Amino acid sequence: MRINRVVTRTGDQGKTALAGGDRVSKSSARVQAYGEVDELNSCLGLAVSLGLDPGLSASLERIQHRLFSVGADLATPPGTPGPRVEQALITELEAIMEPLMEELPPLEEFILPGGGPAGSALHLARTVCRRAERACVGLADREPVTPQVIVYLNRLSDLLFVMARVANRRSGHPETLAEFSSRSRTRPAD
Repeated sequence: MRINRVVTRTGDQGKTALAGGDRVSKSSARVQAYGEVDELNSCLGLAVSLGLDPGLSASLERIQHRLFSVGADLATPPGTPGPRVEQALITELEAIMEPLMEELPPLEEFILPGGGPAGSALHLARTVCRRAERACVGLADREPVTPQVIVYLNRLSDLLFVMARVANRRSGHPETLAEFSSRSRTRPAD
C-alpha cells in the first residue's frame, strides 16, 4: 500500500470506505470496532516507548503488526475477500504468555492497575483491548464477524495483564492489592 496524501477530504461528510469500497458512516459498529483496535495499537506503541525490556518490546511490536491484520479483518465486510484472523495468531499469543506466567506468583487478590510507567501503560492497553473486544462483540450481534477476532482480543487482554505484571516485577515496581476493606496491602516486586 502506498499513501501519497493524508488529506483526501473523502471523509469530510462523516463517511468512510470499507475494504471493497462500500461507504459507511464513521459511527457504524464496524468502524467503531476497528477504531478501537487502532487505539489499542497506539497504546502498545506508548508502552514500548516507556522503556520495556527488549523481550517484551519485541513481542509487543509483533502484536502491533498483528493488530493491523485484526483491523483489516474488521474493515472487510462479510462476503468481501480480504485478510482474516486465523487460529495461528491466537496460538502465538498463548506461546508468548506461557513463559511469562512462570515468572509470576499466583494472584491472591485483585491488583490495582499501575506500577511503573511501562506497566501502567500496559494496564491501560489491557482496558482498551477489553473495550475493543466489547465493540467487536457488539458488531457480531449485528452482522458476521470472524470469530477468531473476538478470541484474539480476549486472549490479548489476558496477555497484556500478564505483561503489565511482568514489566512491573522486572522493573522493581510493587503490585498494590485492591482494598475491599479498610486495610491496604502491597506485594513487593521481589
